[in-house]
Amino acid sequence: MAHRAVWSGVIKIAEITCPVKMYTAATTSDRISLNLVNRETGNRLKRIYVDEKTDKPVEREDQVKGYETSAGHYVVLEPEEIAAAVPDSDKVLKVDNFITCSEIETTFFDKPYYLLPTSDASAEAFVLVREALRKGKAAAIAHTVLFRRLRPVLIRAHKKGLIATTLNFDYEVRSSKQVFKDIPKLKIDQEMLELAEHILTTKAGKFDPEKFEDRYEEALAELVKAKIEGRKVVPLKRPEPTKKNDLLEALRMSAGNDDAKATKKPRTRKAPAKKDAAEAEKPARRKAS
Repeated sequence: MAHRAVWSGVIKIAEITCPVKMYTAATTSDRISLNLVNRETGNRLKRIYVDEKTDKPVEREDQVKGYETSAGHYVVLEPEEIAAAVPDSDKVLKVDNFITCSEIETTFFDKPYYLLPTSDASAEAFVLVREALRKGKAAAIAHTVLFRRLRPVLIRAHKKGLIATTLNFDYEVRSSKQVFKDIPKLKIDQEMLELAEHILTTKAGKFDPEKFEDRYEEALAELVKAKIEGRKVVPLKRPEPTKKNDLLEALRMSAGNDDAKATKKPRTRKAPAKKDAAEAEKPARRKAS
């Protein structure tokens, strides 16, 4: 694999051990990178930590972490004290139990990582674990020290390999009951509900991440290109939310448009494929320095 492993160790299930390497499954390295610069000089800025009372810069060796016990008062934690308090990494993904894949609440998902066997010698045990999880439609709940923190991890079969997803702790996930408590209880009109269900049916599709568009990145790339070329970018007009009294009519129009598209007669002669002009003019993503 081209990328560098971020962790290596073993998956341990009872007396079975399987050496694996962990690779990041998602990355932001392809995003446009912006730097903070001085508007007057155009020079790049650098970060300097200063004492909030004296306003004097603090050298790196004098920068330590602290916990605020009261306003303006801190307990200082030395680097060696923090290191001693952090659990030692034994490089073991120890499986605690197994659950069905549909059982876990997705709000607990944190970051995904790919797991691969470390060598041909460990491939048999790796494939055994993968196929057992796939056949049982199960996921393994494990824990290990990752990046100096003890983390719960969900391991699932994924194509030819395994995916290990770090999980948020219970205290990190906000209660949905508290967040949703102010949503009013409303009875939806039957016609509105049927129209909504009709729209869902006509727009049914399959999950295809290749069709996702990062509109922020595209807009940022266009802005950078326009600034380089000295052009002015006209901001997009934000759509207005559907008003309560217009909701039924909006549903009827949406359902009617979908029906018209579904019954539209196909062309008898296929026109030659043409590249979308807007697509052709899309700027190539570039790093802005």
